Amino acid sequence: MTTEEVRTNVEKALEEIRPFLQSDGGDISLISIDNDTSVKVKLEGACVGCSVNQMTLKSGVEMTIKKYVPQIEEVINVG
Repeated sequence: MTTEEVRTNVEKALEEIRPFLQSDGGDISLISIDNDTSVKVKLEGACVGCSVNQMTLKSGVEMTIKKYVPQIEEVINVG
C-alpha cells in the first residue's frame, strides 16, 4: 500500500467514525501519518474533556483505522 493509499484509507476510517463523535458534540482531525504505521489524530470539541476518550480512541478509532489499514501499529491522540 502506497503512502497515498494509506492516507486515503485512514481518511475513510475517520469518516466512518466521525458521525459517532459528532453525535456527542465532538470531532476528530488527522494530524499526520508517520512511516505508514503510526497515525496522529486530534480529538476535538466534547471529546477533549471526555473521560472515555482514551477508550474511544483505542476501541473505536484505532480499531476502525486498522480495519482499513492493517499495517497501522498505533493511533496517538495529540490533542
